[in-house]
Amino acid sequence: MSKVSIHIPSENNGGTFPIDPSYIKGKRNPTPSEIEILTKNNNRCSDSQWKTLYVSEQFYPSLIHDSEFHGIVVLGTLRKATLKYHDLELQTGIVNSYVDSCVLGDDVCIRNVSYLQNYVIGNRVMLFNVEEMSCTLHSKFGNGIIKEGEPEENRIWIGVGNENGGREILPFESMIPADAYIWSRYREDKELMKRFITLTENGHSKLNNTYGIVEDDVVIKNTSLIKDVKIGSCAYIKGAFKLKNITICSSEKEPSQIGEGVEMVNGIMGYGSKVFYQAVAVRF
Repeated sequence: MSKVSIHIPSENNGGTFPIDPSYIKGKRNPTPSEIEILTKNNNRCSDSQWKTLYVSEQFYPSLIHDSEFHGIVVLGTLRKATLKYHDLELQTGIVNSYVDSCVLGDDVCIRNVSYLQNYVIGNRVMLFNVEEMSCTLHSKFGNGIIKEGEPEENRIWIGVGNENGGREILPFESMIPADAYIWSRYREDKELMKRFITLTENGHSKLNNTYGIVEDDVVIKNTSLIKDVKIGSCAYIKGAFKLKNITICSSEKEPSQIGEGVEMVNGIMGYGSKVFYQAVAVRF
């Protein structure tokens, strides 16, 4: 069992995860009067001068309570508003949460999120009662790629078509059933096999600088663990147990849902999919 490492931060520590400078463009640090309100509301920052917190011009510090900020955190427009999805209705703001090295979009609600690290969050997103939501810099979101410095055996292969093995494929976000069929059936075509690996890696950076992604209008509530996950717009996640190294494809026209007790590891979930009631999926 590995030991717990310790890092002693210095004053004005910028955090472990670097933020893309483009996210800070047009932002500013809180004013002294805003910092006073933040402090009175029992908020804390790893930088005593709050220089690692960037906000928009429309910023209501009174909407942030009992929260802690580490690393560089960027906030979009934060104004008094109410977000509602089905029977869940919450005021915008950040309450009782820990936020580390994140970019938050406009009009978000982050409430009772015990640990939120290294994520880019879209607009009108609701995160309510989440124990841990984090992303490693080498995350692949379920795609069968490898990052710089990683060995080939780190690829996630999926066995299909033959229970005796030998027909494994690599998942990628835009894969359709025909891709899987051709890859698994024409194993003698070595050039084709190489091209499929190239197709899998197409459009993916090998750099270890990945952020977790939550697109617009996503609702996540009462969930235990979300790690290394990319979530498409309008997805609804409630009561999930464990989501790790996956992509959830979702859109306004084809929203996806994940329900109570679900555990999903190493895979890609298609548009409009629904998974509920203690379902378990590994390498899918």
